[in-house]
Amino acid sequence: MVALFAQNNPGNLSGTWVLVIGIVVAILGLIVLLVAFNFLGTLIRAYLAGARIGLVDLIRMRLLGIDYKLVVNQKIAMVNAGVKVETKDLETHLLSRGNLQRTSAAVVAAKKASLDLPWSIAAAIDLAGRDVYEAVKRSVDPKVIDCPDPGKGRATLDGVCKNGIQLRARARVTVRTKLSSLVGGATEETIIARVGEGIVKAIGSAEHHTDVLANPNLISQAVLKNSLDAQTMYEIVSIDVAEIDVGANVGANLQADQAAANLRLAQADAEKRRAMAVAEAQENSAKVEAMRAKVEESRAMVVQAEAEVPQAIAQAIRDGKMGVMDYYNLQNLQADTTMRGSIAGISGRAAQSSSERGERS
Repeated sequence: MVALFAQNNPGNLSGTWVLVIGIVVAILGLIVLLVAFNFLGTLIRAYLAGARIGLVDLIRMRLLGIDYKLVVNQKIAMVNAGVKVETKDLETHLLSRGNLQRTSAAVVAAKKASLDLPWSIAAAIDLAGRDVYEAVKRSVDPKVIDCPDPGKGRATLDGVCKNGIQLRARARVTVRTKLSSLVGGATEETIIARVGEGIVKAIGSAEHHTDVLANPNLISQAVLKNSLDAQTMYEIVSIDVAEIDVGANVGANLQADQAAANLRLAQADAEKRRAMAVAEAQENSAKVEAMRAKVEESRAMVVQAEAEVPQAIAQAIRDGKMGVMDYYNLQNLQADTTMRGSIAGISGRAAQSSSERGERS
């Protein structure tokens, strides 16, 4: 249309271009005015607070999809608290999916509490998944931890003194956050484990349980000397023994169990010896029975031999090897032998009787 108008009116070509340029400039100016009007309230707030955030910064954040109002509000809060931080650092933290509001609140709280917490450290803590605002709060307001943790199923820490008496203790540990070691430091579970170990060790080092009952502070002093908060995110402020009770007499129970075990060993040894004696007696009895059997066998052989003597004599007479007179002489010899044996037996019994009477008298 402009070209057609220029062909019909060649003298007015320069005026036409001026008009077109003026329209374009007017449109651009209108756009700038609309953009400026959109950011006007935010710019005025930032200027009045001394946040030093320009229109270009706001447009850049809008194009990057950043909540520029949140950035401006948090920077105003930090500037008012006396914290120096660059706008790009806030943008970077927000783009890194960090919690800008809680991080800035933590930095402001640390500044008011005279704690050294630079923005870079606070942002790193937040991106590491730790609640940086809660950490600053616990650094100002110490936290009390029960030891042992009731939620773990144990109510007391049990230790045994050198005299064998068991003590059951429960402590309360007051800690505050160490911002310098919050990233990579051990959590409160490590504190509970170390304090529990220290309390059991302190009880075990006591000579007598009455010493601990009289002065429970001995446990706290012994535990605090071990630097249990090293490489943790907490600093131990104090360890207070909330409760301590007397448990079982472990030493006596162990001695009783040992005595019972010794008794069972002695009984087993005695039973073993008895069984061996019974076996030996049975073996000897078997030997005696065997000897008796052999004696009876020998007697049977003697009886059998004696029974064969008359038959042998008769056979000798029949064979002419022995005469009748020889047989009678043999009978006389046997009768004489029997008589002498009888006389000897009577004399022996008489001599024994006289000896017994002499002893009685």
